[in-house]
Amino acid sequence: MTNSTQPESPALAAATAMFVEVLVIGIGALTAAVLLLISLIGPASTTKVAPVAGSSAATGVALAAAYALGILLDRAADTVLTPYRRRLRTRFFPTNSAYAAARLRLAAFPVLAARADYARSRMRICRGWLFNCLALTLTADLAMLRYSFDHRLLILCATTAFGLVTAYGFFRAWRALTTTGYRKLAEQTASYPPSPALPVQSQPGSVSSSEVQ
Repeated sequence: MTNSTQPESPALAAATAMFVEVLVIGIGALTAAVLLLISLIGPASTTKVAPVAGSSAATGVALAAAYALGILLDRAADTVLTPYRRRLRTRFFPTNSAYAAARLRLAAFPVLAARADYARSRMRICRGWLFNCLALTLTADLAMLRYSFDHRLLILCATTAFGLVTAYGFFRAWRALTTTGYRKLAEQTASYPPSPALPVQSQPGSVSSSEVQ
């Protein structure tokens, strides 16, 4: 009996990976938003709305909100870090057209292209969680200021220090992944001639639509 199950298409696999990636980023952003809400409404109101937050309807809304926030945070983080990312890229690709040409040459090798996509996915998660850590640190401190408990100042200092160190760790990871990605792309495509199907090359100062994100 033959197996009628068809293998998952690359496009579907990429879309699924992107959905999970955005959701992972968005969960952190949603948590920060909830902490901010707690800091605004205070302990009494938080106790009243807590039972509603545990309902199945609230879970569905939370997932949708996390996905939307993940998209917004990913775009915002990319905008903020783009100048720094471009400086890293110029170590290996002096112009946007050189980078675009390398990306097109890499596309001819599906295995290498898949590895590059995976590396970019990890880079985007690190980029998003860099800003998530900063937002979570701030909102957690604001929320704790609304509650009275022992050693509050010590806990606030520890939370702040932990959040900033973790954010810096994500920044270092993002920087290392980005630099490694550019270096590997340059090494893997250096020995291959430019594709005859390459589009018209852009000027050195222009922005290419194939930039890594």
